[in-house]
Amino acid sequence: MIINYIHWDINPEIINLFGISVRYYGILFMGGLILCFFILIWIFKTENISSDKLEKLSIYGMIGIIAGSRLGHCLFYEPSYYLNHPLEMILPIQQLPDGGYIFSGYQGLASHGGALGLLIALIIYAIKVKEPVIKTLDLIAVVAPLGGCFIRLGNLMNSEIIGIPTNVPWAFIFVLEDNIPRHPAQLYEAITYLLIFGLTFYLYKTKRNILPQGFFFGLALSLIFTARFFIEFVKERQVAFEEHMKLDMGQLLSIPFIVIGIGFIVLGLVKTKIVKPDA
Repeated sequence: MIINYIHWDINPEIINLFGISVRYYGILFMGGLILCFFILIWIFKTENISSDKLEKLSIYGMIGIIAGSRLGHCLFYEPSYYLNHPLEMILPIQQLPDGGYIFSGYQGLASHGGALGLLIALIIYAIKVKEPVIKTLDLIAVVAPLGGCFIRLGNLMNSEIIGIPTNVPWAFIFVLEDNIPRHPAQLYEAITYLLIFGLTFYLYKTKRNILPQGFFFGLALSLIFTARFFIEFVKERQVAFEEHMKLDMGQLLSIPFIVIGIGFIVLGLVKTKIVKPDA
């Protein structure tokens, strides 16, 4: 039987203008954030929260995601290099052997770092504008999986975070990497995150008044990182030091988020007496 695998040979760069590269990843990253912003406009109106607070939230959130994603990659995956090149952590440059620098763009973003950065930014925002922290986390949690979906589509367009070899009929051959059929792990995550968004948005529209505070935050956190944990099994290892690890760095970093997410769900249910503690 002849299997026609999907030959994925998309050029990550859409256009190059005066040395500045416009890439699918950047378009999808920003597109996802903009779509989330428009959904949050509706959510903020529903919650009777002023629009100026949403503008502030957008600024805090953007800074938290970008800074957290970048620092997360540098410190979680390549600490030995970036601790010796600290300037490259915060600036889109790369040092040349002769000591000079070139513009390289940000080579590496980590979703776990982005999640942590966003969490810190949201807490600071909530304190600054005097909104309940847990309420803020709940509202962002409704749309966060949608943003994650767009980021993984960006990874797909970059032919990065590729899956392990397979012979399943829907395998992708990432031509920019090699000629081996592989799991489209980026697509698995994108689809899963889209489904999680569908669930959180549906529950927000239909059950918002009866679900406890912290439920949406806990649900999104636990589902996103549980999915990430299991999908990692069909991904290639990202860095060399992971080769001899039973669980890779992505899985190890997912476990605390899963535990925290489940904790928020259980605590919220117990506090609202939906789940009654044993006598």
